[in-house]
Amino acid sequence: MRGGRGADASDAASPGEEPAAAPAARRRGRPARAGADAGPGARERILAAARTEFAARGYDKTSVRGIAKAAGVDAALVHHYFGTKEQVFEAAIELTFAPALTMPEAIAGGGADVGERMARFMFAVWENPVSRQPLLAIMRSALTNDTAATVLRGLIERRLLQRVAGELQVADPKFRVQMAAGHLIGIAMLRYVIKMEPVASAEVEEIIAMVAPTLQRYLTQP
Repeated sequence: MRGGRGADASDAASPGEEPAAAPAARRRGRPARAGADAGPGARERILAAARTEFAARGYDKTSVRGIAKAAGVDAALVHHYFGTKEQVFEAAIELTFAPALTMPEAIAGGGADVGERMARFMFAVWENPVSRQPLLAIMRSALTNDTAATVLRGLIERRLLQRVAGELQVADPKFRVQMAAGHLIGIAMLRYVIKMEPVASAEVEEIIAMVAPTLQRYLTQP
């Protein structure tokens, strides 16, 4: 009959047997993942999920953890690819703004119709439901969150306005292009965000006809 130490004795190795190996220490750092999680396409899935989350929830209510869950990856992988939430937002809105970022090519060379070309380009982007909805979400985030506004401002200035200003042959081109952009953004707010009548339901051609001469003056008048 075994004594009180019987339990301990049963755990000990029998003569000639190797002692049981101790459990491996857990490694620090990024958690292990299934190949599908961290494999090819993970970055693109994260970016697509980020665009959807920011569009649906806004900047304040979107989290890195929520983006990771929507993408089917660990939150550490989001940080690995993009860094902070602010950097994820910047990458997501740069993708969203991709259609608008080709404006410098659309107005290259200036000319007597540059104001009309600028207006047509921007309203083509806004009138397309595919590009309009993400843009609206970004604008709403920028209106309610200082960090989102800072990121958006930096992107617009660096990737759009500076390049457009480089196409102008006038004094103070940066000021001129900001005035033109402000004019267009103001109309976009009335038409697509606030939906104020009669601007909200006006024909696009009518708006372009009204706006183009003013843009032309901003961009070309000595």
